Amino acid sequence: MNIVLYGASGMIGSRILKELLHRGHTVTAVVRNPERVTVLGAYIVLGDILDPSTVAATAKGREAAISAYAPPRDDAAALWAATHSLLAGLATAGVRRLIVVGGAGSLEVAPGLQLVDTQVFPAQWKAIALAHRDALALLKSSNLDWTCFSPAGLIEPGERTGKFRLGGTQLVTGADGESRISAEDYAIALADELEKPQHVRQQFTVAY
Repeated sequence: MNIVLYGASGMIGSRILKELLHRGHTVTAVVRNPERVTVLGAYIVLGDILDPSTVAATAKGREAAISAYAPPRDDAAALWAATHSLLAGLATAGVRRLIVVGGAGSLEVAPGLQLVDTQVFPAQWKAIALAHRDALALLKSSNLDWTCFSPAGLIEPGERTGKFRLGGTQLVTGADGESRISAEDYAIALADELEKPQHVRQQFTVAY
């Protein structure tokens, strides 16, 4: 497939880029800092996801778009602006398929109770979690074929095992009660969804 990937230089985005290239996809990586992209084989484009015209120009002619955009730590609200820009730009470009790297905070831990609203949720991550929840609401209001792929409660660099469990809108935990996934296995699950869509216009998650 011919794919445009936003945020390809980050911890998650770089793993997604590597996985897509490994599978033989053609990828245009749109980033703010091209020098940070160390994976070979992609078309690297300098661009800003916050600019709808940039999104439209870089997405035109692509079969699907993926956003792994992460806002600055001191400006979580930029995520909403980025999502709005993304939706507008893709509509202009005529690209309907969109997969967004979401957050775990909007996953439910009990009926009607999201992780971000629990007392145990870390205060330092609350702003970005709430921003991801707002971005999800924006996706739900769009008419694109979107998917919001929320990671486990903890996602970090690790092994590419190919062994994991998928879930819907509820947080997936292991026997020890922890929710975790490696960025490498997250990328596998995302690429699987891209190639064989199972969660169009839905949120889903993954964990061990």
